Amino acid sequence: EADPGVELLHDKDYIPPDLSESDQQSSDSDSEPPPSTECARKRKRGRSVEPGSSKNTSKVRWKSSAFTPDIVQFEAEEETLHERHNWQPLDYMEQYIDRELMNLIANCTNAMSLSNSGTSIFMSCVSYPQLRMFWSSALRIPAISDKLKRDRFFKLRKHLKVVIDSDISEDMRKADKFWKTRPFIDRILKGCLLQARPECVSIDEQMIPFTGACPFRQYVPLKPNPVGMKNFVLATAGGIVLDFEVYQGANSLRSQIQDAEELGLGVLVIARLAKTLHPGTKVYCDRFFTSMKAVDQMLEKQVYLTGTIMKNRVTEPLQKLPSDQDMKEQGRGASASVTRGDGKVCVVKWYDNKAVLMLSTVHAEQPEDVCQRWSKKDKQYVSVMRPSIVREYNTKMGGVDLTDRMMSYYRMSVRTKKWTIRMLMHFLDLALANSWLLYRQDNTLNRHQITPVPHVSIRTTSTKHLPEMVNLKNPMRCRQTGCSGKSRVRCMTCNMFLCLQTERNCFAAFHKGP
Repeated sequence: EADPGVELLHDKDYIPPDLSESDQQSSDSDSEPPPSTECARKRKRGRSVEPGSSKNTSKVRWKSSAFTPDIVQFEAEEETLHERHNWQPLDYMEQYIDRELMNLIANCTNAMSLSNSGTSIFMSCVSYPQLRMFWSSALRIPAISDKLKRDRFFKLRKHLKVVIDSDISEDMRKADKFWKTRPFIDRILKGCLLQARPECVSIDEQMIPFTGACPFRQYVPLKPNPVGMKNFVLATAGGIVLDFEVYQGANSLRSQIQDAEELGLGVLVIARLAKTLHPGTKVYCDRFFTSMKAVDQMLEKQVYLTGTIMKNRVTEPLQKLPSDQDMKEQGRGASASVTRGDGKVCVVKWYDNKAVLMLSTVHAEQPEDVCQRWSKKDKQYVSVMRPSIVREYNTKMGGVDLTDRMMSYYRMSVRTKKWTIRMLMHFLDLALANSWLLYRQDNTLNRHQITPVPHVSIRTTSTKHLPEMVNLKNPMRCRQTGCSGKSRVRCMTCNMFLCLQTERNCFAAFHKGP
């Protein structure tokens, strides 16, 4: 099971305790969903593990001594804030989606009007239960309905393309399962690669929600959207995506990594996403990725890994650590650590609600601090001692989760049977979330030059006014002159409550002016 005892020490992917990384590789290398949990539990224990894991390193010594890592000094990139001091919200978005990309979509779809209107982006800002309501007489939004007719919108969305199928060779189709969306994905990736690499980054999984027919669809339990395409993401602690790799089998990852024949899936993902990182970078990940092989691979590149780890990957250091029962008797906050003989790796065991195992090449048990944890027994927060490695992990690990949360606020609602449409909308959401997070970061660093705007403004830079339904117990008085009605519809831009009904559309009349 996951580790629920720590704020961010959780694993959204359920991995049976007897499943080694080499077995993950074999189960994930295919595009079909992995076997059920019941079948996984029936597998025999004592299987082989990947080369470099703790079961193959019997000669490695572990000792209970102070951990003093030899860390390469991280050299930060030059700040580019001065180049963005006059940028508007639209300029941030054009790092990912520029006119050249829109022309490509228009040429492939023969639909220039769709690329100019940005209809799908505007729709994501207003949560209507059905898309057809945007063109209804009672709830129509002029910024959408006046620029694109309803039937034309659905026709264009149905045939939306970013490639011309006849131009793609048979070999390219076999080599890349996502060839239908590859130009769009590569353009978004190009914008992510332009961002500065900070000292601390995190790697995690991201799901692209889709339940339709798709040969490379994945099923990942315990995710908010467990069914869909899997995307491995490298992000900053502030949620800005720096790199990503859409999963289409372990063989695709091996083709991008040198000497990757004996590497498991977790090591392959880290090696792929760490290509653009500078020496001295600290990488944080969960137990799906963390292993001794991954640690040694990153040490060769002077990149330092920290993460939770499964017991069957650190069997030898675990023998020199107190048992779970012993730590339970010591109480919450008990911790212990061991260091590898070469002094480069430290394994820490901490007991909160349950025992948590962590591995790092840069953090250790000391210095400890005190954190507030909820006690079910006492029905209140209690003070618990916390190792340094846990504090750093909780602080730096939530970048990908923050990105997912920002995307969920205004996710484009696309009920479609085509995985290509779902992929295009997802990466468009990712570009918009990245744009706003970078905009907010620049505003924090340089307040006197940038006027902050809400997240929704990044999506509505081409229109002036959009309505939103506000959940109020008592409706507000309509601000249109001569109207005595009451409304729960508010303009996102001017913050005015206006009637939006069949018999009277004060929203349109108010913004139309005299």
